[in-house]
Amino acid sequence: MNNMEIWRFIDSNSSNAVFNMALDEAIAINVKKGKSKTTLRLYGWNNPSVTLGVFQNIATIDIEYCNNNCISVVRRPTGGRGILHYDELTYSFSSQNIGVFANGLLNSYYYLGCAFKKAFISTGIDADMRIERLPAKMLKTALCFKSASYGELSHNGRKIIGSAQKRWKEGFLQQGSIPFSVDNQMIKRVFRIQEDSSIFITGFRDLISDFNPAILKENIRRAFETAFKIALVDSRPSSQEIEMAHQLAFQKYKHLH
Repeated sequence: MNNMEIWRFIDSNSSNAVFNMALDEAIAINVKKGKSKTTLRLYGWNNPSVTLGVFQNIATIDIEYCNNNCISVVRRPTGGRGILHYDELTYSFSSQNIGVFANGLLNSYYYLGCAFKKAFISTGIDADMRIERLPAKMLKTALCFKSASYGELSHNGRKIIGSAQKRWKEGFLQQGSIPFSVDNQMIKRVFRIQEDSSIFITGFRDLISDFNPAILKENIRRAFETAFKIALVDSRPSSQEIEMAHQLAFQKYKHLH
């Protein structure tokens, strides 16, 4: 291990939507500036929450339905389309644009997708990875899980992970959602999807009868260490990252626009 590169592994408690997004961005900013090591963070949600892509029009969701049903709505720092979070494992990955991640967006999607594929197979799910760009017409849908994008994984045609990126000159943040269970009716209401439309998404509890989230987390950790030939060391956000997260939560994420 002495000769291995060290990355941080942060297994966070569940939190609210605003702080989850703020902490992800704070970590990414510190990583890209070289103040923190490359970081894989895993976390959950205190209540059902919608994250919108950074450029997504809020009119693509039913905000009144969300407000009436205690569904938090926040705009995340990464791009892509909307996701309904709750019974799931969410990840964020922050890195500088160096080493295996030096060659841009699609390259980083591919290598991270390979790591998650290895983890899912170890957990008992045969996953297929998309390695073609998504047709432009599919990008117009409001729901991220309506289709698989480049580097994302599916099982028997149903998407099992959704991811999006924010890129800077020095580094990037990738966020992703791994559903454990899926509330199709809530998804349709939130994203104004016609009742007779299909949602091509499935959760791990539907695929593995004795699914254990702790095993999935450990498999993700091992897969990253193997795929990138690094050591993931248990860590916590730095005091600087926590302070920045609270500032971002108040200044940027608390008020939806």
